[in-house]
Amino acid sequence: MPINITMPALSPTMEEGNLAKWLVKEGDKVGPGDVIAEIETDKATMEVEAVDEGTVAKIVVPAGTEGVKVNALIAILAADGEDVGAAAKGGDAAPAKAEAAPAPAKAEAPKETAPAPAAPAAAVAAPAKSGDRTFSSPLARRIAKDAGIDLSAVTGSGPHGRVIKKDVEAAISGGGAKAPAAAAAATPAAAPKPMSDDTVLKLFEEGSYELVPHDGMRKTIAKRLLEAKSTVPHFYLTVDCELDALLALRAQINAASPMRKTEKGDVPAYKLSVNDMIIKAMALALRDVPDANVSWTEANMVKHKHSDVGVAVSIPGGLITPIIRKAEEKTLSTISNEMKDLAKRARDRKLKPEEYQGGTTAVSNLGMFGVKDFAAIINPPHATILAIGAGEERAVVKKGEIKVATVMSVTLSTDHRAVDGALGAELAQAFKRHIENPMGMLV
Repeated sequence: MPINITMPALSPTMEEGNLAKWLVKEGDKVGPGDVIAEIETDKATMEVEAVDEGTVAKIVVPAGTEGVKVNALIAILAADGEDVGAAAKGGDAAPAKAEAAPAPAKAEAPKETAPAPAAPAAAVAAPAKSGDRTFSSPLARRIAKDAGIDLSAVTGSGPHGRVIKKDVEAAISGGGAKAPAAAAAATPAAAPKPMSDDTVLKLFEEGSYELVPHDGMRKTIAKRLLEAKSTVPHFYLTVDCELDALLALRAQINAASPMRKTEKGDVPAYKLSVNDMIIKAMALALRDVPDANVSWTEANMVKHKHSDVGVAVSIPGGLITPIIRKAEEKTLSTISNEMKDLAKRARDRKLKPEEYQGGTTAVSNLGMFGVKDFAAIINPPHATILAIGAGEERAVVKKGEIKVATVMSVTLSTDHRAVDGALGAELAQAFKRHIENPMGMLV
């Protein structure tokens, strides 16, 4: 029986992707582990492997196609010994199996952040219901949500009883399976829609502009930040931190770095940046104030055991947030070298999903651009993000006398559902304490 190869879900948040390239053609034989295609999502370009043996009978979606929905049919595989021509004709009726799996170790092009490690895409569709769970396609869920349809009351006609688009459309046209009125009433009102393209363009003289289509990364940034600002009640706290002791310690540590031999000659074993020390200070602050090292869900407060600090890195067309895992346990030199490696591979688009998905907090530093202070938007499931301004010489009063000190303003954004004002203030003060007493970060 022919095997349908469908668009795999390369991450939990993926809804669609671009079929960048086919690495096989019709008539080619493939086996488990053979790389058959490259899929570009909003976060990465990843190689996809076959999980069964057979012959490529038909390529349904050509290379270069954008916006292919997860679970959409992209190719048909004739099983070993099966007639290829018959398989190509009968593939649409075959069980829909995600007959391809991502090869995470070969990920090539990270393009943004996501909250959790990528989910495997090679699982065969499960029965429609298991306990109270209804299995359905992402498109069916989206249509049902918009129409107020209760999916648990819809009979699925997809593989193994999976609820698909036509099942929901049938329920809508028949006027059945409506969600309970109370649940519908609890649904928040839809957010106002932004101005349409036509409305915006009418405001400008024709020929005075050019149109640059959004790529997947920019669309994802826009979507996630809009969701964050619309659903997360942000609360902001700003503190000033004196940097003179930290700068002096940094210079002393860097001067003591041993040299190591490389292909480019002798180089220091490490070279700390101020940002490396900020990462460590934030990690220790979360260790000291564990009630702030959390994520909010509707049912639970997720209290994290380690400080996994994401660090915003600017790349062409957007940004990505690689994560220093268990940063509270790592030395400054380890954080420094790890961050340099992550940042380089981020700019080269060679991060793996697990290197930028998740994390418990984040740091965004615009100080190198001369920005004095700003407020960053929280990236769920984080409950905090720290915005770092430039260190600059300012007049400060000490024991009644005016002195000059290097001062850095930092603004902590918190999810007020998870981190209240007093708790946020405690976290901000813990961060300030580590920055202004940096020797404590060495022990």
